[in-house]
Amino acid sequence: MSRRKAWNADPEPLLRVDEGFRLDRVDPDATPGFPGRKIDGLEALAAGADRLAALQERPFAASTAGDRRRVLLVLQAMDTAGKGGIVSHVVGAVDPNGVHYAGFGVPTAEEREHDFLWRIERQLPEAGQLGVFDRSHYEDVLIQKVRSSAPPEEIERRYGAIVEFEDRLVDAGTTIVKVMLHISKDEQRERLGDRLDRPDKHWKFNPGDIDERLLWDDYQAAYQTVFDRTSTERAPWYVVPANRKWYARLAVQQLLLRALEDMRLTWPAADFDVAEQRRRLAES
Repeated sequence: MSRRKAWNADPEPLLRVDEGFRLDRVDPDATPGFPGRKIDGLEALAAGADRLAALQERPFAASTAGDRRRVLLVLQAMDTAGKGGIVSHVVGAVDPNGVHYAGFGVPTAEEREHDFLWRIERQLPEAGQLGVFDRSHYEDVLIQKVRSSAPPEEIERRYGAIVEFEDRLVDAGTTIVKVMLHISKDEQRERLGDRLDRPDKHWKFNPGDIDERLLWDDYQAAYQTVFDRTSTERAPWYVVPANRKWYARLAVQQLLLRALEDMRLTWPAADFDVAEQRRRLAES
């Protein structure tokens, strides 16, 4: 199945958070831009994997000639929304040598001694890499706001600090793809229940997930504030309906493909005489 046949509309503008966006109007079961069934989505995902791998190699190669561009994928979501599946099934299709993955949990004692962006700066991808943040600097406005564990004025400061930080990244050649995987509360209940029903998934269950679930509405409101304050023209947010895992993976793949295609990278020219090296090889 070709990408043209798989999609009936470009998903990028359909998923992008623009002025007037409301999270509570997004259907987590929807598949914006993709009219096909699950089997069609899986076929499209497999077809896009080779294209993504080929495109991801270009900035990696260009960096050897001094090109400073890179891509940073930021993944945010409620628990069980499928961040791990994105990393495995989308990012996992590319050469791991060109990927820098960072998962951010509760700040360590050392990290708490610094500004909230300190630990983020230390995990930024190098030139030519595809960086992946499994949770990110947004944890420090989402959880802190919902749990009231930071003063309101500090939360307000952080929104502005994030926008300035991302502007600096863009100025330095980083394309930022910020994705919120949006699942329904009912879907999360089913996924948490599945973890409890299967001994092989008990290790993935955290009783604290239920504590956070009890604050569902507060988190939805906190996400809305994040979108209102930090979705910019240079670093927009994308909200991907994620009740259907296959669609979420396919949509994120498409966003990465677009980001890499928009770079319009060419292979770096050889800094040696190709004909001369062919001659030497033949004589060796």
